[in-house]
Amino acid sequence: MAEKDQAPYPLVPANGRARSDEESVTAAHSAELRKKKRMKCIAYVVAFAVFQTIIIAVFALTVMRIKSPKFRVREASFLSTFDVTNASFNLAMDTQFTVKNTNFGHFKYDYGSVTFAYKGMAIGETQIGEARVRARSTKKVNAIVTLSANNLPSNSGLSFDLGLGLLRLTSYSKLDGKVQLMKVIKKKKSAQMDCSMEINLRLRTIQNLQCM
Repeated sequence: MAEKDQAPYPLVPANGRARSDEESVTAAHSAELRKKKRMKCIAYVVAFAVFQTIIIAVFALTVMRIKSPKFRVREASFLSTFDVTNASFNLAMDTQFTVKNTNFGHFKYDYGSVTFAYKGMAIGETQIGEARVRARSTKKVNAIVTLSANNLPSNSGLSFDLGLGLLRLTSYSKLDGKVQLMKVIKKKKSAQMDCSMEINLRLRTIQNLQCM
């Protein structure tokens, strides 16, 4: 009877160890998730920093890089004044020039002039008024140029070229100005011209027009 009156020992729950294992697995899984989240955050920060660096580099190499505008003879035609003899000429040429600005800021240039020459000797000149060329655009400028052989020496070889019907000319100029970016950055730049061409005296046209 004494044995029956003794209290039984408390039993350990059968699933105690299983719960402990589940909690360990859950904790490890949570730690792994937190680690992955941190790695993703770091990856995003690094990717953003690389992206920003690329944007700044592209901006510096394109937008902030200021180039010299280009000044060219685009085309020309002749008016009613077209007097040519065996040893002289007097021509009125309607000329169109272009100022090409490839920068991301406008180009403002001062007064300038364009000189036309035969074998390095000036035979005509025209004035170019000050103006402004918008960013990444081309401005057309028209002018009448009088070409005359009055100041050429007698030994220039002009008679030979006139006999061939071809007059080989060059034109040169320099327009000084400034390129302005974002109303803050201003940099002095010049648009230079260095062109060559031929006047076909028989056809009264310009041919083989080339500009450097």
